[in-house]
Amino acid sequence: MAFNQSLMFLHKFIQNPRRIGSVLPSSRFLANKMVQSVLWNEVNSIAELGSGTGAVTKFIKSSVSDSTKVFLFEMDENMKGNLQKQYPNFVCHTNACHITNVIKQYGVEQLDCIISGLPFFNFSLELRENVTNQIIKALKPSGYFIAFQYSLQMKKHLVNSFDIESINFVPLNFPPAFVYICRKKG
Repeated sequence: MAFNQSLMFLHKFIQNPRRIGSVLPSSRFLANKMVQSVLWNEVNSIAELGSGTGAVTKFIKSSVSDSTKVFLFEMDENMKGNLQKQYPNFVCHTNACHITNVIKQYGVEQLDCIISGLPFFNFSLELRENVTNQIIKALKPSGYFIAFQYSLQMKKHLVNSFDIESINFVPLNFPPAFVYICRKKG
């Protein structure tokens, strides 16, 4: 299964490297680093942006309670279809530019946490701003935004809206990645 997911991920990367951002899914080391900072007993609603093949999603699944609302956002229709089959109790949606509308359809005003694997610096400035604004609107005050990136370029983009609590380097990933642990200001 993991080999097939890696092949699908590589194929999708070759088709559209600006949207996928990497040749391989996130490693278990990266996925674990992302979810270990979340205070799961305080999370009633969470979104994962860029869920891909579910490398991080499976760690989310093992951490949330049955009553937690989980929203997955994945642009690729094949990957989204696989996520819907694997996680039938999670809400799967295509476009992270519509986070606030999607969560409101399910009776959620704001999220406790957003985890992101989106390749922000592959996006146009307009798309990056749109997604960032949706994240800010969708998160409750002091809500967590946890994102991995392959560089430190995101830091100056996030500092205006978030308190960056830490940036952790994860060498056991291809490519190695940085995990930003941020709290929404306010």
